[in-house]
Amino acid sequence: MSVSDADRLRVAQLLGRQPGGAFDIVVRNAAGDPVVLRNAPILDSGRPMPTLYWLVGEHERRIVGRIESDRGVRRAEHEVAPDAIADAHSRYAAERDADIPSDHVGPRPTAGVGGTRQGVKCLHAHYAWHLAGGDDPVGAWVAERFASYEDEPEQPAPPGSTASAVVAAIDMGTNSTRLLVHDGTDTLERLMTITRLGQDVDATGRLADEAIERTLACLRDFREVMDRFGVTQVRAAATSAARDAANRDEFFAAVEATIGTRPELLSGMEEGRLSFRGATAELDPAAGPFLVFDIGGGSTEFAYGTTEAEAAISLDIGCVRLTEKYVEHDPPRPEELVACLSITELHLDDVAREIPQLAAARTFVGLAGTVSTAAAVELGLAEYDRDQIHHFVLTKEAAEDVYRTLVTESKADRMHNPGLEEARADVIVGGMCVLVQTMRTFGIDELVVSEADILDGLAFSLLDP
Repeated sequence: MSVSDADRLRVAQLLGRQPGGAFDIVVRNAAGDPVVLRNAPILDSGRPMPTLYWLVGEHERRIVGRIESDRGVRRAEHEVAPDAIADAHSRYAAERDADIPSDHVGPRPTAGVGGTRQGVKCLHAHYAWHLAGGDDPVGAWVAERFASYEDEPEQPAPPGSTASAVVAAIDMGTNSTRLLVHDGTDTLERLMTITRLGQDVDATGRLADEAIERTLACLRDFREVMDRFGVTQVRAAATSAARDAANRDEFFAAVEATIGTRPELLSGMEEGRLSFRGATAELDPAAGPFLVFDIGGGSTEFAYGTTEAEAAISLDIGCVRLTEKYVEHDPPRPEELVACLSITELHLDDVAREIPQLAAARTFVGLAGTVSTAAAVELGLAEYDRDQIHHFVLTKEAAEDVYRTLVTESKADRMHNPGLEEARADVIVGGMCVLVQTMRTFGIDELVVSEADILDGLAFSLLDP
């Protein structure tokens, strides 16, 4: 497989990152821009790439995203014959596996379209195969509806926003540091770096020097991005790790010197309300009331409401906190998993007490890295793709399946699961315990995965005070 340097540069722009392996461009639009890639089955790193055909065209991704947001995955699964879907998965897998070198050793891609085990999980992958000439009944189903969604008007800018305002939101969490740049109409940039600010903070009561330096180095990069876009306002927030740290003020002073804005120390309640605002901004209020939960590194927030959060609570459980406190072996021992699940269950009692109306919730929305990772592993995504994860419907059955896979493997084996970011492999155990116990306790059969969260809530608070 070979492409020109110009094509490789354009694909990197469309993906928002450098491609991780070899590919061909098999479909272009009228202007010659890449629309569909055909990927090699093994990435340069040696990890498997289950997605043979990859939809990268900006217009096509946006329209298919609209179809998915309109419950398209569920509708396709009900309207296309199950036997036809299963046959498509088999043919797709056979075509992809035929490209694996005969002398290849190591992990191999599994399952069918987009790495899906069964049924329909991602319309983007099906539509990509259809555009490339594949006999994909789900891709054909998408094609039949494509034009009608092209006619939909673009979503209006958030109320009170102006096209001239370019704002930035920064979230310094226990596990990751993130940036969102928004102009009131479009997202201009969205970045995430795992900085592990909360490293050992439970044990020491302080932010570790190396954790602070990792975060400041990330913020220096973010400052360059904000300057490039001409950001006029910045809202930076710190959450659980900073709440628990004795040297918080020293850290805040260093952050202010780096980005020119002093961070706010958000309370758990404010964190929950901002997460709710960001997560529900693109959802139809008719699907409410919503119960939004955000599984962070050091805390997990729950918020309930329809157009705004009517109640919220923050719990001191998260992927980093539980893993550091209760998981000492690799792979985790059964008693360590039981401890994580039991502690989570005890904390969830507080949610039921403080938000008694949660029984009336019609739609459950899950946020942050653990939930996104569960969706990515279920989809078999070798590389992060926001369009495929955002508003993906994760069933309890799928979440339990991913849980059993990730928490019973050693870290070395776990890292080979497509969809699991290497830097998250050590703390995903605690996060998955929070996720599955939440779904068990509250009887959640399925949840909507949202990649819009507290970061979006922070940005909207500047655009629409």
